[in-house]
Amino acid sequence: MESTIEHGRPELLQVAEAVAREKGIDRDEVLEAMEQAIQKAGRNKFGHEHDIRAHIDRKSGEIRLARFIEVVASAEEIENEVTQLPLDRARQTQPDVEVGGFLVDPLPPIDFGRIAAQTAKQVIVQKVRDAERRRQYEEYKDRVGEVVNGLVKRVEFGNVVVDLGRAEALLRRDEGIPREHFNTGDRVRAYIMDVREEPRGPQIFLSRAHPTFMTRLFAQEVPEIYDGIIEIKAVARDPGSRAKIAAQSNDSGIDPVGACVGMRGSRVQAVVGELQGEKIDIIQWSPDPATFIVNALAPAEVAKVVLDEEANRIEVVVPDDQLSLAIGRRGQNVRLASQLTGWEIDILTEEEESQRRQEEFRTRSRLFIDALDVDDVIAHLLVTEGFASVDDVAFVPVEELASIEGFDEDVAEELRNRANDYITRVEEEATARRRDLGVSDEVAAIGGLTPGMLVLIGEHGIHTLDDLADLSGDELRFMVLPEKPEQSVEGLLELDDAAVRSLLLPSPLSAGDADAVIMAARAHWFEDANGDAGDGADQSAEA
Repeated sequence: MESTIEHGRPELLQVAEAVAREKGIDRDEVLEAMEQAIQKAGRNKFGHEHDIRAHIDRKSGEIRLARFIEVVASAEEIENEVTQLPLDRARQTQPDVEVGGFLVDPLPPIDFGRIAAQTAKQVIVQKVRDAERRRQYEEYKDRVGEVVNGLVKRVEFGNVVVDLGRAEALLRRDEGIPREHFNTGDRVRAYIMDVREEPRGPQIFLSRAHPTFMTRLFAQEVPEIYDGIIEIKAVARDPGSRAKIAAQSNDSGIDPVGACVGMRGSRVQAVVGELQGEKIDIIQWSPDPATFIVNALAPAEVAKVVLDEEANRIEVVVPDDQLSLAIGRRGQNVRLASQLTGWEIDILTEEEESQRRQEEFRTRSRLFIDALDVDDVIAHLLVTEGFASVDDVAFVPVEELASIEGFDEDVAEELRNRANDYITRVEEEATARRRDLGVSDEVAAIGGLTPGMLVLIGEHGIHTLDDLADLSGDELRFMVLPEKPEQSVEGLLELDDAAVRSLLLPSPLSAGDADAVIMAARAHWFEDANGDAGDGADQSAEA
């Protein structure tokens, strides 16, 4: 039996109770830390090679210290002669002991010297701190997304340590509002951005720059948001400067913008005050992208929008005097509108848009004049009716062409024939150029690449399936970009550049199509591997 090395120590239990209450952790965790400290002191005195264990009685506070020796079946199984003993020798001391049990050798009291006491204190402090961090992590791990209040405990190189009462959190410099300064003791409100385990212990990360922080602040100020009547659909922020927030009302009788602004701006001003004067544009959300983007560009007025849903881009035309307002200082207004809506926004003035349309009209007219050998009247009619490329003319039904004012079926048929002849001629010349560059027929047989694209990859040294298979999808897309001057098809054929470009490079290669081309080029690798495996299996069978 273990011997009691000290009489009851109820003050130990009182200390453990006080520490547990102060740190918000379980009393047993504090007592276990004390036991580990006593064990460490015991090993320092009696030898680190021994298995020395301490136990504090949970009722009386008595401290027991003992050396434990494990019982193994035979001498051959002993791995450590100091901490293990064979069964036959162990039964000489304790007849009823079994394999896997322990001989317990009581040890005399430890006289804690200054160094031993200091070591024990360090162990206890560290273990209590670890237990406190575990408690903090368990308490806060499910509170990510909440807004909390705390006091600034200290500021370290711009990073603010915040006392939340039962835990400490970190507000990093890059998650604060620019030019915002805190002093020790200041009250701070922030958003719990993340709670995670790190080598130095669990860490709670706060943010005042996160878009959701603004959402939570509005929810605290606007009862309709808290009740779910008004929903905040999107937020975009330039912390400390300006923000845009899109709101939608689920009740047709409540104006979401007015509710968020409040009487005489009281609600929005409360949020602005918390965010150090950050200007906030509250706009009405719309399921229609064009309407939503027009709203997002407020206070600028928009004359016209043109959406390209495939590229997720929108072209916005504004009056000349609204251009600077639409773009904003250093592009802030259009940048925030783009973040809010998720669309890439190109802004043009009405004059720029008119010039571009005229240039497009001239370019397309020249395309049809050169490719189809027609006069400018017919070319202008085709462009006016929305025909953008020779492909459009070649594959449109004759009836649709004949329906154009001034055309009949004979003219329509002739235009189609000329368009098909042109396409055939261009493709033949592109194929000849591709072969001159050494691009193999196997590469050309892969779907997804136009003749012009095959020429461009040939100019980049892509000749075989293996060459193509070694590319990434992004590399392939870059090679065949139709608008890069250094990859222009000018001079490639004895035809007008605009015509050739329109036919051979109708649009950039999408990410999905590029990946599909690369995977098709790699297919023979897997076929070869399966073939080799099959040959090996056949040889094994023959053997």
